[in-house]
Amino acid sequence: MKLITALMLLCAATAASATPFPDGDARTGEQLFEQHKCGGCHAKKMGGDGSAIFTRLNRKVNSAAQLVDHIHICGGVVDANLAPQDKQHLGAYLNRFYNLK
Repeated sequence: MKLITALMLLCAATAASATPFPDGDARTGEQLFEQHKCGGCHAKKMGGDGSAIFTRLNRKVNSAAQLVDHIHICGGVVDANLAPQDKQHLGAYLNRFYNLK
């Protein structure tokens, strides 16, 4: 019985770590990204379509917590009052660039 319990806990931990934004929906995050014109700001900073901001060598985001912090900062820049759930959605969407674990 202990072995089964341990296996179940291991599976749950693995599933929980599979995505750092389990409560986020990437499609909703993409809609929020477009709605708040985030890409336009990134393009002004980086040129092109702005996606280079995610892959630059000196990128500032290396964890889910850092990404949420930056989402909060960027939300202030575009005057978006983002709810915690919105930040999870944006995190789920942006993680396609970051591949955070």
